[in-house]
Amino acid sequence: MPIRLSLVEDDHLIREAFTDLLNNTEDFLVVSSYSNCEDYLRNLATDRPDVVLMDLELPRMGGVEGIERTKKLRPQTQLIVVTVYENDELVFKALCAGAGGYLTKNMPPSRLIEAIREIRQGGAPMSTNIARMVVASFQKNHHSPLTARETEVLERIAQGKSYTTIADELFVDKETIRTHIKNIYWKLEVHSKAEAIEKARKERLI
Repeated sequence: MPIRLSLVEDDHLIREAFTDLLNNTEDFLVVSSYSNCEDYLRNLATDRPDVVLMDLELPRMGGVEGIERTKKLRPQTQLIVVTVYENDELVFKALCAGAGGYLTKNMPPSRLIEAIREIRQGGAPMSTNIARMVVASFQKNHHSPLTARETEVLERIAQGKSYTTIADELFVDKETIRTHIKNIYWKLEVHSKAEAIEKARKERLI
């Protein structure tokens, strides 16, 4: 029996490219492809996919919610996120929602084929950067005084990003970032960015 595949991707060129690639691969059958989660979920019971390739940034319902709903409606369906995003918050939201794999779109086509076979054999396919991020999260000090959002802000500061860039990436205003910085300084008992980064690295907070 071929592996039944569904695609949820709003870029029609990528959708068509994936469909062509997978339909020309032995033992794969693309049973459906959609540009949004709503249509995909409506037809989930009929399509009966074994594996779904899910983008995250979609019109209306996002991919994370689509993953959660899929696992409730059809728990046996496995999901691989295929996206341009390597934002750690999105990665963990997708994995917690039930995604079994996470790939970035700059992968070679052969990696996508491998990933589908891997997840069917019980694996958890991930792009190298994503796997590194997951491992790093387990190595962090989980008794950190910082909140998850403060940790995100400090990690981005350690990467040399400006307040404006961080605010844009986290979808908040610059004043909110300044407030987080003040709280970080107070909690870590430091008075500068350099001190905060040094202490956070030493104590494995980032």
